[in-house]
Amino acid sequence: MAARTSALHHRRLVLLCLFLGRLWKTRASQIRFSVPEETEIGYIVGNISKDLGLEPRELEERGVRIVSRGRTQLFALNARSGSLVTAGRIDREELCAHRAQCLVNFKVLVEDRVQLYGIEIEVIDINDNAPKFQAENLEVKINEIAAPGTRYPLPEAVDPDVGMNSLQSYQLSPNRHFSLDVHTGDRGTLSPELVLERSLDREEQAAHRLVLIASDGADPRRSSTAHILVTVLDTNDNAPVFAQQTYRMKVPESVPPGTRLLTIRASDPDEGANGEVAYKFWKISEEQSPFFQLNENTGEIATAKGLDYEECAFYELEIQAEDGGGLKGWTKVLISVEDVNDNRPEVMVTSLFSPVREDAPQGTVIVLFNVHDGDTGKNGQVVCSIQDILPFQLEKSMEDYYRLLIARNLDREKTPEYNITVTATDQGTPPLSTEIHITLQVVDINDNSPSFSENSYSVYLPENNLRGTSIFSVTAYDPDDSENARVIYSLAEDTIQGAPLSSYVSINSDTGVLYALRSFDYEQFRDLQVQVTATDSGDPPLSSNVSLSLFVLDQNDNAPEILYPALPTDGSTGVELAPRSAEPGYLVTKVVAVDRDSGQNAWLSFRLLKASEPGLFAVGLHTGEVRTARALLDRDALKQSLVVAVQDHGQPPLSATVTLTVAVADSIPDVLADLDSMKAPADPDASGLTLYLVVAVAAVSCVFLAFVIVLLALRLRRWHASRLLPAVGGGLVGVGASPFVGVDGVRAFLQTYSHEVSLTADSRESHVIFPQPNYADTLVSQESCGKSEPLCISDDSKFPIEDTPLVPQAPPNTDWRFSQAQRPGTSGSQNGDETGTWPNNQFDTEMLQAMILASASEAADGSSTLGGGAGTMGLSARYGPQFTLQHVPDYRQNVYIPGSNATLTNAAGKRDGKAPAGGNGNKKKSGKKEKK
Repeated sequence: MAARTSALHHRRLVLLCLFLGRLWKTRASQIRFSVPEETEIGYIVGNISKDLGLEPRELEERGVRIVSRGRTQLFALNARSGSLVTAGRIDREELCAHRAQCLVNFKVLVEDRVQLYGIEIEVIDINDNAPKFQAENLEVKINEIAAPGTRYPLPEAVDPDVGMNSLQSYQLSPNRHFSLDVHTGDRGTLSPELVLERSLDREEQAAHRLVLIASDGADPRRSSTAHILVTVLDTNDNAPVFAQQTYRMKVPESVPPGTRLLTIRASDPDEGANGEVAYKFWKISEEQSPFFQLNENTGEIATAKGLDYEECAFYELEIQAEDGGGLKGWTKVLISVEDVNDNRPEVMVTSLFSPVREDAPQGTVIVLFNVHDGDTGKNGQVVCSIQDILPFQLEKSMEDYYRLLIARNLDREKTPEYNITVTATDQGTPPLSTEIHITLQVVDINDNSPSFSENSYSVYLPENNLRGTSIFSVTAYDPDDSENARVIYSLAEDTIQGAPLSSYVSINSDTGVLYALRSFDYEQFRDLQVQVTATDSGDPPLSSNVSLSLFVLDQNDNAPEILYPALPTDGSTGVELAPRSAEPGYLVTKVVAVDRDSGQNAWLSFRLLKASEPGLFAVGLHTGEVRTARALLDRDALKQSLVVAVQDHGQPPLSATVTLTVAVADSIPDVLADLDSMKAPADPDASGLTLYLVVAVAAVSCVFLAFVIVLLALRLRRWHASRLLPAVGGGLVGVGASPFVGVDGVRAFLQTYSHEVSLTADSRESHVIFPQPNYADTLVSQESCGKSEPLCISDDSKFPIEDTPLVPQAPPNTDWRFSQAQRPGTSGSQNGDETGTWPNNQFDTEMLQAMILASASEAADGSSTLGGGAGTMGLSARYGPQFTLQHVPDYRQNVYIPGSNATLTNAAGKRDGKAPAGGNGNKKKSGKKEKK
């Protein structure tokens, strides 16, 4: 219990301390001075800098200034001395009229603190006004029958000064009939009355002249005089009498001029002129007299001009009624002016802090303004408001001052300028309001990074563009202002094919236009990835990136390139072989061409431009295969010349041509016999090399022939020894002639040496290739034995043949076939056997034997040029197991086997476990009749 009482006691002490501190702070913020009226301009009232706790030089730095409510500024701040000085004439009577204490209040604002200090200055009265009568000459009519002691009010003098400087006394000039009596009213006013001391006799003295002196109490004194003329009248025993001694009424200040307020009446029972009453204002101030008018005959009081409660709320009028006999009566009229809501609130902006940064914190003061309403009561109570949607709030600072604060975060990009309408509304009926409009500018800060209109861009550029060509334009928008919105474009560093990105493209840092610094080639690369950076110029700068993909579009800028037959460098023409037994549709050769372009620009078509024998050959439109269009006749020339054109489908189309020479013969010896007619003149410079090559080929051929003879001899000797026959010819009478002789020897030789020989009609140089051993099983057909080759034995041969079963011919070695990566394109498999086996018809077997024998005979006479150069007949390219096209791009349609309907395929059959077709050693019969 004791602890609770102690805690309650402590709480009360804390509340008391807080209340006293608040009271002290309020009083401390009120500064008081005093100044005499009518001082000269520049008079020092007090040291304001000392009271504010500031140095004189800080007054201007801190924005200290006087804030008043629109009235004439009477005081000013001296920034040099820090003093409060007078700025105009100070008249206490004008400022405060008859108030005993004259106080002038205004505010001093310290702007950097946004703090107001109240200043109260008391204006001290000086004796600068003398008492003054309204009229210096006054006539008083007194009936001669008036009894002594009768009192007659005299006009009062007015002194606007206060205290001892105001009216203090009246004096009347000496007279035995009259005396002066001064009466003090409720408000301390002095009212002089003329008192009749002795009866008057008109016949004795009809008029009396008196002097009334009014004096103040100052030192030295000021005074004024009024001359009174007393006229003695005949007998009039009834004075006018008012119905009321005091009339009271209330009138709203909104009454228009000329409004009748009331009518006063005074009755006089006398007759004639003594009963006629005239009314007039007896006592009214100079300030009040313009507002009212009195009908002297009817006593009707009306307004002469509009009343204003704020200027004067109460009027006191004294009216005199006088009959024709000079008798008078007096009454008072008290008029109270009622306030109506006729004044709109007045709003005056004291301080405006504009512009304001958009990152200004909440609670920042942006406007300080004062509100005043001249009405009273509820009519003078003012409430201020602003639009609800604005990010601001109003806060009452002190008395009638308001502060406008930031309530929410500002965003210049959404609202760069605020038009704030402050509405001040009073509580009157009907309420009156005043609006002021404040424009607040918001200063931008760099709070937004540039943004692109797209997340990524794709640009398509035809190849072979000009250097410096404008490719594309990117635009980034920054909603900030001024420098914060100025965007600078750049490209991110990167490396493409070993070269910096800046060597390919560049960008205009101001406009965002992308330029090509080189001519792009679709065949080199097809796309380019660029990252564009947009950076603003703010502090700190903000940036954003966007990805730009540059795609190079192909143009038809590459003509078809013919890979086969390759154009020789020595001017010779490749020779292709077509047997006379070829049927229509026989595949002679194939033109292989490629185009480095893509799409439609790389689609190729073939056509026959020129032929020495029109109608004999035809070219496949899409395959380039040269086939016989009809059967060959004996009258057809041995040498056929064909010009084949290859054209792409670009716009405009590009083309290339190749000249083919086709030799029409049944066998290679027939071709060799006629090669002299197609041989080109020998070049003297190359004759030596050609001679060496021919000698080398001849030597190898001789060694080969010797080896075959020795091998046959050994075989015959072994066979002869095993038989042990006594007679040579008797046992062979019933034995049929074998179509194959010396097979094992030939096989052994082919396993050791494989000649790759290319023959051309016009070649001046030849070469012989000795590749690694390649094992192949080759059988000589019986049909080829009809010719006189050394390796064939006729039916009437006298040599005994070993009576052993023939070993079935094994399929050819498939290692020569191309892999999938090396195979040329699709057209290679359009016709023929897909197993990739070695062609085994009769014509090919004869050509193999003829090649071996012809090499020796031609080396002996030097009539033919051997080798595998660019201008050869292509035999090695067609039959050499070591032939590869590793130096040729992957064009699958470009490999074929001349002289047959088969083309090379990959080893798919081998991988799939399938036995290659045609590898059983059987040979096709040609259409030609077998020669015996």
